[in-house]
Parts: sequence; structure tokens; C-alpha cells
Amino acid sequence: MYCTNCGRQIDPNAVICVHCGVRCGQVNTYCKNCGGTTIPNATICVRCGAPIQLYRKSRLTAGLLGFFLGCFGVHNFYLGYNGKAIAQLLITLLSFGLFSGISTVWGFVEGVLILTNPNATDAKGVPLTD
Repeated sequence: MYCTNCGRQIDPNAVICVHCGVRCGQVNTYCKNCGGTTIPNATICVRCGAPIQLYRKSRLTAGLLGFFLGCFGVHNFYLGYNGKAIAQLLITLLSFGLFSGISTVWGFVEGVLILTNPNATDAKGVPLTD
């Protein structure tokens, strides 16, 4: 079996690649069956024909997290935008809630944008599922 992030051979029972540290199956740059380079958003490997399973996140989940927990940046943590998520969290916590309205509106707007954008992606560029 090969890592889908770095393409190196790994143990078939591995959960995390020991070479690059990425969770197995989370990124699909390389085929886990043959180690060949994959085409973005492909459903099968063009080299060996093996099915490629993308770890895709839900647009609905991300949008709802933005609506209800946006002031804490939970939706950005979910999508992998950790810098924005930490900023929203710190605005809310360090101001003792005084400026939480700013991050709440910020999260609400991002939730609307996620739900209305059919081409929304996570931090790695993987399209969100409907």
C-alpha cells in the first residue's frame, strides 16, 4: 500500500504515514494501490484503474457550524483553515465576549458563503460534498 499524500510505500494497516505524517486516505495526490500520481478529483487511478476515495467534507456541516458556532471558528477548524479559526476563537475568548459579535457575524457570513457557493473547497482544495 502507498501513502496517498507522499506516494511512499507504507504498512497496509497504517493509520498515519510514517514518512509525511498525514492521515492515510485524507489527501489523494497518489494512488494507494500503485503509488502513481492521481489527477485531482479523479474517481479512478489512470495508471492501475483502482478506485480513489476522497476524504471530502460536507458543505452543510461546515455551513451550519458557521451559523451556530462561528464565533469560535469551529467551521474553519473543520475545513482546515486553522489561522482564521484561531483568530475567531481568540477574538471571542480574549475579549471575554465583548467583541464576540464581530466573530459571530464573521462566522455567520462565512456560513452563508459556504452554503451558497457550489464550488466551495476545504483548505487543501478538495471540493465540499453537497
